[in-house]
Amino acid sequence: MYNTLLTLLLIDSVLIIVAVLMQPAKNDNAASALSGGAADLFSKQKPRGFEAFMQKVTTVLGVLFFLLALALVYISSH
Repeated sequence: MYNTLLTLLLIDSVLIIVAVLMQPAKNDNAASALSGGAADLFSKQKPRGFEAFMQKVTTVLGVLFFLLALALVYISSH
């Protein structure tokens, strides 16, 4: 059981890395760095399409990683 959970954790880790790398980049330029990003504060928009999907995938994979890690700790201590 421990080996199965460890394998699932490793697969989940790789999938998290891939999901984060596939997310679209936020185009921050030098002007927003100097102004502190105040313009971005009021121009928040909900992500749509691929960006929203990748955020949900990353969240699910993160929760799964956390649960698998807790399960591994529990199994290794008992």
